[in-house]
Amino acid sequence: MRLLGDNPLMRDDLVIDPLDKRPDLAPMVWQLSYVWPTYMTQDPVSHFYFTTVERDHPEHVLVAYEAARPDVPVARAFTVPFEFGTAQRSSLPDDGWDAVIRWGALDLSLGRTPTHVSALEIAIRPERRGEGLAAVLLAAMRDNVQRLGFTELFAPVRPTGKANELHTPMSEYAFRTRDDGLPADPWLRVHVRAGGEIVRVCPRAMVISGSLVEWREWTGLPFDRTGDVEVPGALVPIHCSVEHDHAVYVEPGVWVRHRLS
Repeated sequence: MRLLGDNPLMRDDLVIDPLDKRPDLAPMVWQLSYVWPTYMTQDPVSHFYFTTVERDHPEHVLVAYEAARPDVPVARAFTVPFEFGTAQRSSLPDDGWDAVIRWGALDLSLGRTPTHVSALEIAIRPERRGEGLAAVLLAAMRDNVQRLGFTELFAPVRPTGKANELHTPMSEYAFRTRDDGLPADPWLRVHVRAGGEIVRVCPRAMVISGSLVEWREWTGLPFDRTGDVEVPGALVPIHCSVEHDHAVYVEPGVWVRHRLS
């Protein structure tokens, strides 16, 4: 199945398939797990989703590969369905990524019918970055969500450029624009160009904690002083406590809404 149809972003050399149509592609999905820093894979809430996604949400997994090399994954994308708009869930949560994963898992266990979808991840092979594939995968994600019958896609976006400004508050960074009015951040700019609307900051989109030994293993850094530790790729400093033998990373995100119809 080739997604995107007549979308002008579609590339002739690229095929993007949902896992429910091509379950044989499942092994390729996990070949791209290495693209994230080790510490970014330690969020315990993620396990609610990633350990069961092939069984529970294969229609929400996209795999991109070259038509000429169908055994080599180029990129992957994940979304999760959840119920929204009820009295208990009348606003987007402060704990973005973690919250929608929990909501999706709870809704599935209780048999609730999802009303919305949240983006979770778009990951691209490092050597293929800079080719405009982020916009292609986002367009495919939007198309796939529509294929599944939904009219709105949310995204707790991780603004990639924020890693260069660790100490700038996300509330300031997320709303910074260029002269053309588009977001200064490249990943937020992709979303807005695709029709997304920046809603607000989610201040604790993901929380990763561990002992100092674990953080040393994850990052190769000493973690031997109490205070803020700057880690490559992180969006804000990691809070380290030598006295209590732990460090905590509270990553902020930015909620973006895509209206699909």
